[in-house]
Amino acid sequence: MLEKSKLLKGFVISNKMEKSAVVIVERFIKHPMYKKFIKKSTKFYIHDEKNECSPGDIVFIKECRPISKIKSWILVNIIKKSIS
Repeated sequence: MLEKSKLLKGFVISNKMEKSAVVIVERFIKHPMYKKFIKKSTKFYIHDEKNECSPGDIVFIKECRPISKIKSWILVNIIKKSIS
């Protein structure tokens, strides 16, 4: 059976925890009444086993089984490293 898991692209905003990082994912939704597109953002706590992420990186994350109370996403790969 093929496993379907969500794959999202996001922006790392914090990596101050051990083996964890915070990624913000932005999306555009259409307002139901005014029909204008609005930017919404969601924070995800991800599992970063090797502490590769740094703030400013653009990454792919994938949904997985719950690792802790707040972490149920893992780092797939880093698309673009930050300059600093």
